[in-house]
Amino acid sequence: MERAADDPYVRVRGAREHNLRAVDVAVPRDALTAFTGVSGSGKSSLAFGTLYAEAQRRYLESVAPYARRLLDQVPAPAVEEVTGLPPAVALEQRRSVPSSRSSVGTVTALSNSLRMLMSRAGDYPPGAARLDSDAFSPNTAAGACPTCHGLGEVHEVTEESLVPDPSLSIREGAIASWPGAWQGKNLRDILDALGYDIDRPWRDLPQDERDWILFTDEQPVVTVHPVREAHRIHRPYQGTYSSARRLVLRAYADSKSEKRRERAASFLAGTVCPACGGLRLRPEALAVTFAGRTVADLAALPLTGLADVLRPHLDGDGPAAVLARDLTARIEVLAELGLGYLSTSRPSPTLSAGELQRLRIATQLRSGLFGVVYVLDEPSAGLHPADTEALMTVLERLRAAGNGVFLIEHDLEVVRHADWVVDVGPGAGVHGGRVLHSGPVAGLRDVPESVTRRFLFGEEPRRRREPREPSGTLKLRGVTRNNLRGLDADVPLGAFTAVTGVSGSGKSTLADALAAHAEAASERVVRVDQRPIGRTPRSNLATYTGLFDTVRKLFAATPGAKARGYGASRFSFNVPGGRCEHCQGEGYISVELLFLPSTYAVCDVCHGARYNPETLEVTWNGATIADVLARTVDEAADLLAEVPAASRALAALADVGLGYLRLGQPATELSGGEAQRIKLAAELRRARRAGILYLLDEPTTGLHPADSALLTDRLHALVDGGATVVVVEHDMDVVASADHVIDLGPGGGADGGRIVAQGTPADVAANPASRTAPYLARALA
Repeated sequence: MERAADDPYVRVRGAREHNLRAVDVAVPRDALTAFTGVSGSGKSSLAFGTLYAEAQRRYLESVAPYARRLLDQVPAPAVEEVTGLPPAVALEQRRSVPSSRSSVGTVTALSNSLRMLMSRAGDYPPGAARLDSDAFSPNTAAGACPTCHGLGEVHEVTEESLVPDPSLSIREGAIASWPGAWQGKNLRDILDALGYDIDRPWRDLPQDERDWILFTDEQPVVTVHPVREAHRIHRPYQGTYSSARRLVLRAYADSKSEKRRERAASFLAGTVCPACGGLRLRPEALAVTFAGRTVADLAALPLTGLADVLRPHLDGDGPAAVLARDLTARIEVLAELGLGYLSTSRPSPTLSAGELQRLRIATQLRSGLFGVVYVLDEPSAGLHPADTEALMTVLERLRAAGNGVFLIEHDLEVVRHADWVVDVGPGAGVHGGRVLHSGPVAGLRDVPESVTRRFLFGEEPRRRREPREPSGTLKLRGVTRNNLRGLDADVPLGAFTAVTGVSGSGKSTLADALAAHAEAASERVVRVDQRPIGRTPRSNLATYTGLFDTVRKLFAATPGAKARGYGASRFSFNVPGGRCEHCQGEGYISVELLFLPSTYAVCDVCHGARYNPETLEVTWNGATIADVLARTVDEAADLLAEVPAASRALAALADVGLGYLRLGQPATELSGGEAQRIKLAAELRRARRAGILYLLDEPTTGLHPADSALLTDRLHALVDGGATVVVVEHDMDVVASADHVIDLGPGGGADGGRIVAQGTPADVAANPASRTAPYLARALA
């Protein structure tokens, strides 16, 4: 039953989402509340999986059933009752692949205001008609340059790029750009039906036929009679032909799959559009100026530079003043969040997950919503401590506007500024799932079970190391890339180096340059980045680390498998044989709806197990193959303790703080930080580490301080084994443990790209020019 309207708390009773153990908790509705706990403890299950999911479920219940199907639905949470819950807005760190046409301007709506400014207050050439705001957008038919369709580049293909080996026939795969699987076969069969010789070497076909196959704009439809195969009957169908050129250009321009775009790009040669000079717009739009600049000029400026241009136009009541005030107000929030170095034209795919989340936070600040709960996923991730202070100011403004702010957070400075803390744990997975404390931050000091408490109140001893003597130096000279201009840097070999600096200062660019230089010097470089370990649910940490091969061989060696004649492939969910064919080993099925998005349901044949009943009759130590995939790393370590190859892999995963992950957890459900640590675990299994350069980009992102300390110890162990480790890092405890620090800045974008300070952590902490110095000094104290 709903509580009284004057009850200031959101109350949860009996939450059982994921690993939560019938959790009861009360959280103040209009406060800034931090949800803490080690990775995998259940804090996301409480904040997102229960509170946000329940708010969404209630909202969707008020929407018409037809419209409900059009919305991105969140599953109903496993909870007995939630009371006092207002509408909620989620700001997650999604690692999606934004469209190549998406930019900072489109994400923040700054582009809309900028286009309106040009349309209503721009200076037009004499006699020119006033243009609608759409004419200033490269993403509309009215504004896009007709030559490059608003992309700024002309991408073309050649016969050589599409057909690298002309000795092959079409049947043998001469047209390398064609898609694989059925679609490639379909195109081949259509050409055969059209009368082309698909068995003749490509070079022997007449030039006019080759040109038509590769470059035609025609799309003829023909009846295809596929070759009948022994195990299946193919019925005739109507096939439409598209040239190789058309398919490549369409995939490059429109595909939402980064992998497909990258593949298409490999067949293209890109040159700056000769019509618009790369500015993406029609000449009519580029002839209009404001303050002497075109819309493309303004969009290319850093946000702080754009605000400087607009500032003289703020006074008055005309369109220029109204729109200039709107733009500068929006830019001020973005600059406050440390994003002033970005330009509105900066493509979204080049932004980090943290940058995208902060752009969305800034947009919400301008929305004027009142009485909602914002649920944020580690808003401080990827932030320099100086930027984190500004973030806290912004979040406090959201709260002051009459909203609640629930944030999952590992940064203890953020937690200390919260009004309320909900600490979940004590451990991860089955060892967590309980609320250890829900109350003011100071109260957590009295909870001995809490791992967070030890770090929050300074009870955890500081890890201090004497800086190592390097075994040599990797010298970078005159690096000019992005915002680095002629930078010189010396990176010690056989040591642990931390690269620091505010957001946008050039840290990742320096890491890229270092990797290129080391590879050119024939040094082995291992980049451990945060890209996904796979792009489909079929990839998981067991398949990525090779652990699954070991497990499948174990099952194949059992008496039950031998009696049935099952080999190791029988226990793979990726190939026919042992998998459930109804869902083809996915564990769920996609339901296609006409004019509506696809929905997913647990497979009603295998009930999510992925395998057929015959395969699940085989057990190893009492567990089926599906049982093993359902276990966490920590649980599997007990089961597989006597299997050296498996126990080594599991120990490496536990060593980097991933004991809570399920072996079969799909790659699509993993965060960037989790993907990075899985890659690191795979590297830690290698026997030879001496002479290897390991490059990691913010490896502690998404980690509780306890897990971060564990990971840092593993990285130092690599150095002790003769490796060189370079990390781009904002966690000052990690930086304080380094042998060498390179601090970039002083600001972001054009204001960064220089080495402000370098040396031991103590050297950098004492440098008055460094923005990192005061925070590093605090960590060293």
